[in-house]
Amino acid sequence: MSNNDLADSYAPKKMAKLQKTFLRFLGITIGALIMAVALEEVLIPNHLVDGGVTGIAMMISHMTGLSLGLFLFILNLPFLYFGYKQIGKSFAISVTYGIAVLSAATTFIPLPGAFTNDTLLATVLGGIMLGIGVGIAIRSGGCLDGSETLAIMFNKKTPFSVGQIILIMNLFILGSASFVFGLDRAMYSLIAYFIAFKTIDLVSEGFNQTKSIWIISEKPELIGEKIMFRLGRGVTYLNGRGGYTNDEKQVIFCVISRLEEAKLKTIVHEVDPSAFLAFSNMTEISGGNFKKKDIH
Repeated sequence: MSNNDLADSYAPKKMAKLQKTFLRFLGITIGALIMAVALEEVLIPNHLVDGGVTGIAMMISHMTGLSLGLFLFILNLPFLYFGYKQIGKSFAISVTYGIAVLSAATTFIPLPGAFTNDTLLATVLGGIMLGIGVGIAIRSGGCLDGSETLAIMFNKKTPFSVGQIILIMNLFILGSASFVFGLDRAMYSLIAYFIAFKTIDLVSEGFNQTKSIWIISEKPELIGEKIMFRLGRGVTYLNGRGGYTNDEKQVIFCVISRLEEAKLKTIVHEVDPSAFLAFSNMTEISGGNFKKKDIH
């Protein structure tokens, strides 16, 4: 292959990489801006706090009267180092950029007055906006709060999972908010946190969640044909062996949308009522040909 051919093949790959990097940082920017609006226009005017490092920064900013953005950046600095050590350089760069945008947005971007002074509405709206902002950043490969890197570090030295450590930290932080803003505001903040938590899952994992299904039956080919014919989904046959019976079996693997789960169960049970089915949620599918064909 000539040098010109190598250059021609390299150029599209380089362009694709640059495009991917641009979209990643664009997503992190959008997420950080949405989170900044949620903090400055919804939560802070109503004396509500977020979890993680952001919640600590909000309380310190309230007590000192200094800029929230300043504390967001300073308090996250140690976690950026942990992120670099535990996850890698690319992730650390993304987190640093996201936190820098968030800090700058809360400090320098002029915003109108509070969206609402109704505490319950602010709780719900603030939680949803936080979840959308953080979810977009996570889906883009970034992060807007360094506490998760600390949880990953503690996870290696304690019997608790990362999720459990984050929950414990946030319960402590939100409990501390009762001494700064009062018990009722701390409880509203807890509600906002759980709303944000669920919204993050929806945004980062996607609304159109898919499922993978493993089917073990004495009639694998007939079931596979009916799934392809009546559901329009492709199937893959895998060779397996029963651990107790030592019998050779064919295992059917299939990926469907969650709306098709009930119909697939009906199809399988019509053919073999004793068939074994195992379902698993999938947050992302890459490659292959996951397309729905015509059904009959």
